[in-house]
Amino acid sequence: MGQLHVKAAEERFALSLAQRQGWGKLFYTVGTCLIGLLMIIPFVWMLSSSLKRESDIFVYPIQWIPKVWQFSNFREVWQGSAPFGLFYINSILVTFWTVLIQVLTSTMAGYAFAKINFRGRSFWFLLYLATMIIPPQVTLIPKFILFNWLGLLNTHISIILPGAFSAFGVFMLRQFFVTLPSELSESARIDGANEFRIWSQIMMPLAKPAIASLIILAFVWTWNDYMTPLVFLRSKELYTIPLGLDYFMDDSGTEYSLIMAAAVSAVVPLIAVYFIGQKFFIESIAASGIKG
Repeated sequence: MGQLHVKAAEERFALSLAQRQGWGKLFYTVGTCLIGLLMIIPFVWMLSSSLKRESDIFVYPIQWIPKVWQFSNFREVWQGSAPFGLFYINSILVTFWTVLIQVLTSTMAGYAFAKINFRGRSFWFLLYLATMIIPPQVTLIPKFILFNWLGLLNTHISIILPGAFSAFGVFMLRQFFVTLPSELSESARIDGANEFRIWSQIMMPLAKPAIASLIILAFVWTWNDYMTPLVFLRSKELYTIPLGLDYFMDDSGTEYSLIMAAAVSAVVPLIAVYFIGQKFFIESIAASGIKG
């Protein structure tokens, strides 16, 4: 009789625990959805405003769906007095070369710190990692003086070089390479492969999720970078999208419909890159995380 009471109590406890967990998951899901909704509302308003007439933007209550679709806003942005297409091409070139060089340097350094035994490896890795605590604003003046001495001011090279080397990228790739079996590189060395061949033909294919994550992050950082081009560029013909938007706002005044159309045009590549690489981005977080 006592065993039946104990069993019934255990069943009631298990049922109560399952109900609490169910309510907890429900609250978590609802809360996450609400936060996500709050995050996406500004983007929806931006997209809606980019397709409205100027007189309809600040109508209350908000008209999320425009009564009159003004696709001509985008035509005016791209074909207006401000060379928005040139700003776009400049951003594409700068971002492409910055991301490409950063991926190469980060994968090489990450592989070296993870799989090559050399004297002081941990010390040099920690020292390089410590540079992440230095605010980028602190190094602006030294970089300005250096690039001025080298004759690189007012060139795209002056904004590509600072982003070509990333301590965070090295850290992320190093953490990923640490999770790969060392037997892969050791067996390749026994077969006579040099370090460059091991890196390029064995490690790089296995590191696709981490590389895709780095590409997404580096693309976003470089595409949205405002401070570096502002300091090192002088000619309007060299402006990237962030400076171009600033120039466009000065040129168009308070025409918010055109400003929102320009902002939507600037955001499209970021969204496209994320959706293309989100699968690898999630795989990289799950695979590497904070291991090592």
